[in-house]
Amino acid sequence: MPESQPESYTFRVNAELLAPGQIPVHESTSLAPVKDSSVENDDFGVPALVLLVLEDGMTLRLAYGSSVRVQAPAPSGSPADAVRVAPVEEEDYAAVVAAAAAAHPDADRVQEVAARLGRGLNVKSGSNLQDVRDLAHTLYVDLDDAENALQVCNIITGLPFDGNFGRWNWIQGALSLAAHITHEAGDEEASAAYAQAVRAGDAAESDPLKAKLAAELLQRQLNEPNLYDREIHRAGEAGDEHGERDWRVLRLDALLYLRAHGGSQTLSEHELDRRIRNELIAVRGLNLDL
Repeated sequence: MPESQPESYTFRVNAELLAPGQIPVHESTSLAPVKDSSVENDDFGVPALVLLVLEDGMTLRLAYGSSVRVQAPAPSGSPADAVRVAPVEEEDYAAVVAAAAAAHPDADRVQEVAARLGRGLNVKSGSNLQDVRDLAHTLYVDLDDAENALQVCNIITGLPFDGNFGRWNWIQGALSLAAHITHEAGDEEASAAYAQAVRAGDAAESDPLKAKLAAELLQRQLNEPNLYDREIHRAGEAGDEHGERDWRVLRLDALLYLRAHGGSQTLSEHELDRRIRNELIAVRGLNLDL
């Protein structure tokens, strides 16, 4: 393994997403690897506890949705900067934003968003989460800077789903983008971890009837996604490059989400890969006022 790549790395993941083989870390001490896990509901049928059985026989009881530090080996053949599958520590986020801004001193969008984030990050603020996601999006989509984009995504990718879909929308967007970046880099282990986290809010509804309706709605959204064909065609016909670009960005975001979610009955992962590549070419060809 190259000297620049760590033998292992530590990341955060929701307790319910811990997988066999992963190693929980408590107060800087690594425990035995996870052998099995199960979820225990409360008296109202809402997921409440995650029960972990470790390979040494120890049992851990963790709150559902809580953030757990995990140690795992670095995927072989992956660049060191592409193996972290959860956010940088909160105190380090400013350095990540500063590095992204320094890499693109002439990019007005990057400088503007980085300046706002430089004043502080409140993970309970939807606008702050949007700024993080938008900065990562600009770095990757407009400037083809996958390295800094992934690092910026990782500021928020480990945040748990807390039931607020307004805030979760931006975290989910960062997760979808990170899943794509690591997939393109050939790091399928990290990509799968991001993709798994994308689905954290899918089963949030505890009422059985509402949960069934929500699942049906989600499946329709996956099978019949709005890819803004009419709007893009209309803007192109009118010569409205700004409008066309905006609609294509929305289409790209939808495709990234679908790809991270595993495709659907109408769009396979292979087809989504093809469409994402084509859309990136189209959007980058319409870069305006960077």
